[in-house]
Amino acid sequence: MILRKISFSCGHKIVSLSKRSQLKVCDFWSSTALRHNFSTSGSSLNMGKEKKLAKARAQKVENTSPISVTKDGRIQIKILAKPGAQESRVTDISAEGVGLQIAAPPVDGEANTELVKFLSSSLGVRKSDVVLDRGSRSRQKTVIVHSSSLQDVERILHSMADKN
Repeated sequence: MILRKISFSCGHKIVSLSKRSQLKVCDFWSSTALRHNFSTSGSSLNMGKEKKLAKARAQKVENTSPISVTKDGRIQIKILAKPGAQESRVTDISAEGVGLQIAAPPVDGEANTELVKFLSSSLGVRKSDVVLDRGSRSRQKTVIVHSSSLQDVERILHSMADKN
C-alpha cells in the first residue's frame, strides 16, 4: 500500500501529514530530504524513485542463484561451508548458497585452504584462479573464480550436487 504524504512549509518548520493522520513537525533545516520534497508522493519526482525500487525488487527476485557474474566479469559463488567432514563434497545448491562439506577442521584457515583446493580441482582451474573474497572466519563465504564461464561453473556444481 502506498501512502500519499503531503508536506508543506509553515514558517521555518515543515509539517508532514500522511493518510494515516500522523502529524510530523520537523525543523526546516534539519532534513534535506523533506526540505526538497514539498509535493505528494505521486509526483513525477517520486515516481522515478518508485520505479527504481520496483526494478531493484525485481532483480532480487530474479537473482535467486548463488552463482552470479560480478560487474567485472568474474564468477561469484556464495558458499555455505560445513567444515570437519570426512570428505569434501557439494551437498546442495539453494538460493542462500552452495552447500559444501569440507574435509578439514576450521582451525588456522585449514578449511579455507581445503575449500579453495576442492573448488579449483572440481572446476578445472588453477588454485590461483579461485579466491576467497569474503567470510574467512564465517561459514557463509563468497568465492571469486577467474577464467571460467558461468554456465560451466553452474553445470559442474549442479552435477556434483546431483551425485549426492
